[in-house]
Amino acid sequence: MNVIWRNSVSCLRLGRMPHRYQSGYHPVTPLGSRILTDPAKVFEHNMWDHMQWSNEEEAAARKKVEENSAVRVLLEEQDKYESEASKYWDRFYKIHKNKFFKDRNWLLREFPEILPVDQKTKEKAGESSWDHLKTNAANCFSRMHCPTMPEETNHCKKNLGLSDGQSKAESNFSNIYTEEHRKGPLKTELFPGSNATFRILEVGCGAGNSVFPILNNLQNAPESFLYCCDFASGAVELVKSHSSYRAAQCSAFVHDVCDDGLPYPFPDGTLDVILLVFVLSSIHPDRMQGVVNRLSKLLKPGGMLLFRDYGRYDTTQLRFKKGHCLSENFYVRGDGTRAYFFTKGEIYSMFCKAGLEEKQNLVDRRLQVNRKKQVKMHRVWVQGKFQKPLYWTQKSSKLVFSLLSHD
Repeated sequence: MNVIWRNSVSCLRLGRMPHRYQSGYHPVTPLGSRILTDPAKVFEHNMWDHMQWSNEEEAAARKKVEENSAVRVLLEEQDKYESEASKYWDRFYKIHKNKFFKDRNWLLREFPEILPVDQKTKEKAGESSWDHLKTNAANCFSRMHCPTMPEETNHCKKNLGLSDGQSKAESNFSNIYTEEHRKGPLKTELFPGSNATFRILEVGCGAGNSVFPILNNLQNAPESFLYCCDFASGAVELVKSHSSYRAAQCSAFVHDVCDDGLPYPFPDGTLDVILLVFVLSSIHPDRMQGVVNRLSKLLKPGGMLLFRDYGRYDTTQLRFKKGHCLSENFYVRGDGTRAYFFTKGEIYSMFCKAGLEEKQNLVDRRLQVNRKKQVKMHRVWVQGKFQKPLYWTQKSSKLVFSLLSHD
């Protein structure tokens, strides 16, 4: 057992976990810094950031929601929207193709976790040795149980100071993990992107408005691999037929995240990042927790799930007419697609129940204006970052960091 603890301390020193994964830092201006200080200038720009609602504005929004929720969609119609959801989204992409949504070039500003960390750049920026030590733990422990290629296994052994004869101690240490990880696939299993050291999944990729901004930034990171899925086959075909699609670094596939028994084309516990942007809101509220639970299993310990979606009382919710409400804060659009509107508390509860830890969870309130029509619209989104814990810390962190403090 002493060997195991010595190896754990060694791994803390030599792993390569990005510092931002360990940070609970909540930015003061997470989504821009254009602040409206003079109401007379409201129509000078199309969007204002960090808007605070007055009590009157919030009361008016609440009243509007009560009005448009008074008449519910018939239950038999609701069943149709659930059972035929993929048909409605296929029709949507058949009509709009890739012309409806703009590329999400803001993703990398808000979610830098999407990209792997360039250690050389970090060191040139003057990262302290203690910061380097604190941030390096998880990746090495992750590699001890996640499916890896032979060269990855050798790398981790080298970092741990293990010889081939010490593999038994390494195996014993990996048993600290939960049963779900011990049942994972063999390390020699091959799958798309199995040679990658950094793996990303975008859930609900649509026509690729997130995929291609990410791929463009991965050109100089050949060790990275991007998976993207959608349950609308038409959307996946749009991604695959795009001129920027690179099968060597990206795998697009059709997948229904609500189907718990449907396997992914890669093993559990292999992803560094999951991107879930304006997707969960289209799923029936009764199935959301199951979806988040399943996605959590795909992450490595220390991996991050990045979330952004509609917030309660967003203009989109206020615009629904009577007869479009399916259930509380859940609506169906005219084209058959659906939308739910979240609170920050709901998001916290859902992701924490899935075993993830909150690193960021905020409500982004903006004021969008139509300068030509002199119309103001309150936009509300919820954004969060949730990390899969390092399971070993639940039992051993006090001892490990006690050892470090006396080192």
